[in-house]
Amino acid sequence: MSDSVDPRGARALALSPSSSPSAPDTERVPQRRQMLKLGASLLTVGSSSALIAACGGGGGGSAGFGPLPAPAPAPNPPAPEPVVSKRSSFALAVMPDTQFYARYATAAESDQYDKRFGSAPFAAQTKWIAANAKALHIPFTIHLGDVVDQVGKPDQWKVADAAMKVLEDAKLPYSVLAGNHDVLTDVDYGVDPVNGTDAARNLAAEPYLQWFGTERAKKQATFGARDTSGFHEYHVFEAQGQKFMVLSLSWRVSDAGIAWARQVIAKNPTLPVILVNHQLLNIAPDGTSPLETDYGKMLWEKLIRDNDQIFMTLNGHHHGAAHLTKTNDFGHKVEEMVVDYQMAYQGGNGLMRLYEFDLTNKQIKVLSFSPWVPQKPAATLNAFDQAVLTTPNEAFTIEMDFAQRFAGFNKGFAAGEATVEQSLVEQAKALILANYKDPEATVQRPAADAEDYPKVANTLAHWRFVGGTVNQSVLPGTVIADVTGTNPLRRDDLNQSVIRNAADGDIIWTDDRHRLSAAPGSVRFLNTNKNAPPRMSYFLTDPAAPINAHTLDKGYTVEAFVKIDKAWTSKDHAWMNIMTRDGRSGNLPGFQGDGDAPPMLFAISSLREVQWEVVPSPAGTPYAKTNWSGEVIADRWVHIAIVNDPVSHDTTMYVEGAPVLRNTAAAQGLASLSATSQWVVGGGSWNNDRSDGFFGNIGEVRVVAAALAPSQWLTARRAG
Repeated sequence: MSDSVDPRGARALALSPSSSPSAPDTERVPQRRQMLKLGASLLTVGSSSALIAACGGGGGGSAGFGPLPAPAPAPNPPAPEPVVSKRSSFALAVMPDTQFYARYATAAESDQYDKRFGSAPFAAQTKWIAANAKALHIPFTIHLGDVVDQVGKPDQWKVADAAMKVLEDAKLPYSVLAGNHDVLTDVDYGVDPVNGTDAARNLAAEPYLQWFGTERAKKQATFGARDTSGFHEYHVFEAQGQKFMVLSLSWRVSDAGIAWARQVIAKNPTLPVILVNHQLLNIAPDGTSPLETDYGKMLWEKLIRDNDQIFMTLNGHHHGAAHLTKTNDFGHKVEEMVVDYQMAYQGGNGLMRLYEFDLTNKQIKVLSFSPWVPQKPAATLNAFDQAVLTTPNEAFTIEMDFAQRFAGFNKGFAAGEATVEQSLVEQAKALILANYKDPEATVQRPAADAEDYPKVANTLAHWRFVGGTVNQSVLPGTVIADVTGTNPLRRDDLNQSVIRNAADGDIIWTDDRHRLSAAPGSVRFLNTNKNAPPRMSYFLTDPAAPINAHTLDKGYTVEAFVKIDKAWTSKDHAWMNIMTRDGRSGNLPGFQGDGDAPPMLFAISSLREVQWEVVPSPAGTPYAKTNWSGEVIADRWVHIAIVNDPVSHDTTMYVEGAPVLRNTAAAQGLASLSATSQWVVGGGSWNNDRSDGFFGNIGEVRVVAAALAPSQWLTARRAG
């Protein structure tokens, strides 16, 4: 996974220790604004296309929660099953980034998987492999890196240790590598192509080497060797009478590491090689097309193109899935594939892959599936729970004449004895779907009229951005009525604080809206740019508005309909605010965190994640607490609900009705600097200067001093 630029959560593209969205270990993490000065260079899963999204930064990638545009026709659609009685075939299990599985199965994160589902996805994956390896002819498992999310948290390593030990106890060999979250210093190649490699690490201090070191790797029957750094390894497994090499290179391999890899290949001149990296291929913003990275191009030039033995590459890091076929110096195809589900529903929902090598029918078949989803209690399932993914970038077949492809270095390569009765992918699919059916999506009815939504008690404010002429400016001073009648918003005057160049037309009326919003339109924020001098426009409450004094200590629900503009970029719009509350957190008694931030942030991160970050109301609270979604697709309406329980004060974020994984516990109320601290919609502040304006549409926003059930949300319809 690559990183955004906030010490509280998303990742940093440069010099970023793998940090926590909500962790208070600020001594190791640069302040957010300092990271922004370094510059910042997004996931969709299956047909559910959760509108949430990437460990790969820089504006590439796609997202995770909600429907995607229809995918382009696949260049290599699944071929019909050949009519063959038996075949020579084996399968490799592939585990993409497990970082959130490790993190959110710990007590420090409230054991969110066990708490909600009674089981956890990391162990579910390895237990499934162990249970089915013999029947499905799985001789080897490949882990793509980002084993954990926070390198300095031993409890996360313990989760990973226990999950991978399942394979060891079953005598099932695997390869593993360190992703950027598994090393102490994470420097992206795109920021600094020289520094940040394995050559610059203090090997004695690296947790990865302590938990998954050489001595542990040596215990596997397939182990070949590790390089002198201990970060890179190779294995040789045998299947169907043939031997294959898996060459796994950890995050930011040095020139010395590449030289070692070349030597390993040269010493095994007849072996077909699967090259595994954490980062190599990326995914374009459409969520399906491959996108080459500078790091991947470097590996192509220095290692892949002139090594004919490398016929296939696998990597994670960038959220989503894509496939690229390149041609090497010998005129032969190299199949490059990226897959990473961690920004999808529930941190990946247990999704993994099976790659079937059908030597008889000359095909590699790809199955993307979750062994965890069928284990989840039926009452917890929703439309985002898919046990098998079926879109063309997730289920496909690669035609490969193995003997012909490997003839340049292994003229004796041939299919083994045909003993497998049926395609292993089809067998695996049948195992997964036995006694399980994906839940049907609940069809919600659009509003019949502008009042077709639940009116609820304890509503503090309900702002509906309607009333003007479509495509005309929402002029400064325009008042947005509050349905309750007590807390209207007003568009602020132009160019307040440090803002420059703002114009009347930077906010316009539109009739665009979310399909489930009863409000007949929205406002669109245009021309927003966070770079100096910042340009933005926004709405705010009056200084004397009653809502300014509320701290919502007895639970709350905040809802918003938003659409990120299709022209959004991390460079110009990262950390843009849907809604904030004025003030500087550092002025709160006892606060020790990022003092320049306002005490409430309802924002969009540099990876297009929804961020709900609040300083709880009790005096002396030292740190803010943060909920995070996965990455949200641009140019697509989304409903967000944030619900704070009145008893436990656990806060749960819902995106399009589905609960996100990264939620917070025991966060009572919303701290306020004073009874005159204004609420701001479409913008915010940083160190009391106006900043981080919204870019896109905001439809309606509601703040309720009570925890609402989904049947009471703005997406529901009025009773009767």
